[in-house]
Amino acid sequence: MGLARLRDAALRGDLRIDSAIHIDPLAAKAPGASVDALRRALFERHPGGQVPEILLEIDSSTHFSWLLLGREPHSRSELLMVYAAVLAHGTSMSAADLARMVPELAPSAIRQMMHRIADERKLRQAADAVLVFMHQHPIARHWGRTDLASSDMMSLETTRTVWQARADPRRRTASIGMYTHVHDRWGIFYDQPILLNERQAGAAIEGVIRQSGSEDVAQLAVDTHGYTDFAMSLSRLLGFDLCPRLAHLRDRRLHVPRHHDVPTELAAVADADVRLNLIESAWDELVRIAASVQSGQCTVVQALTRFGAAARGQPVYEAGVHLGRLFRTIFLIDYFTIPAFRHEMQHALNRGEAVHTVQRAIHHGKIPVELTRHDASMAAVSSALTLLSMR
Repeated sequence: MGLARLRDAALRGDLRIDSAIHIDPLAAKAPGASVDALRRALFERHPGGQVPEILLEIDSSTHFSWLLLGREPHSRSELLMVYAAVLAHGTSMSAADLARMVPELAPSAIRQMMHRIADERKLRQAADAVLVFMHQHPIARHWGRTDLASSDMMSLETTRTVWQARADPRRRTASIGMYTHVHDRWGIFYDQPILLNERQAGAAIEGVIRQSGSEDVAQLAVDTHGYTDFAMSLSRLLGFDLCPRLAHLRDRRLHVPRHHDVPTELAAVADADVRLNLIESAWDELVRIAASVQSGQCTVVQALTRFGAAARGQPVYEAGVHLGRLFRTIFLIDYFTIPAFRHEMQHALNRGEAVHTVQRAIHHGKIPVELTRHDASMAAVSSALTLLSMR
């Protein structure tokens, strides 16, 4: 059915097919005058505030400081130490820098509180509380879909002596990746530190199945680094679609089962090379891998590392790749023939980029070396930055 729809779109002139499939770039949507007027009215009613005021306002509604401490703060200075510790983890400021900003706090006390809250679960619970509070507002229903999300990585600079540091090809600096999952209705529902210059498909799928929120993600938009053929089949087995914005789109071909009837108009861009018998013979093993990931017996990163390109020739890997090619073909046909779907995927990815812009404004320097020595402290940096981004 998808091939027939793609052929009809080519005959109508909606796209062009020669040795590749060519589509017109998306046109920017004109902003509505009523939307601009509403935005100005909202900003006039709620003018910009200082960070301390925003932290106090959000904490009064969500009690995220209670979640970080495990109890109600006993004093004003203890509450200030919680805020200072979150800022120290989520920004490039050190405990000494924050002590100069808040004279009544000593650097040693701030460092002690940093160690106390440096628990990924506590910081993630605090961020989830802020996310739930954000989505409780009636206006959130107008921000987007509840079952659509995007994920992408941003790099934070650190020193070259850090063992997790890798060279950022764009900025040419030693950096660590922060991978975030952003709802279409705004808000980060999962975050994790990762290494640069590695495939991000495992981190993308991991965030969807490990999230603690109640909203199920049906479609996850990613870029080319967040996709592999095996990952597309694994994500579908786990109950959602991986929707990649692929680079070199003109070079992407359609894959169909062997001996499948392909319309003449699509013969130049379709390969009948998918072996259904291979998928069927390894189906039980694919289901076992998905069940192991879902139950937490292994992570998605471990599964995709085990069944990466080095596993070529193994029946399970080949079956997963062939199944993923089928799902990629279905996705590409929808992407080529449904402009609204293309707009939606681009819109979701743009929201993720907008969140990264905010995070770079908050964390504008290098990650302190003392926070890069342990995995727990790196996870605390990621989750604290998420908490500050959603305040």
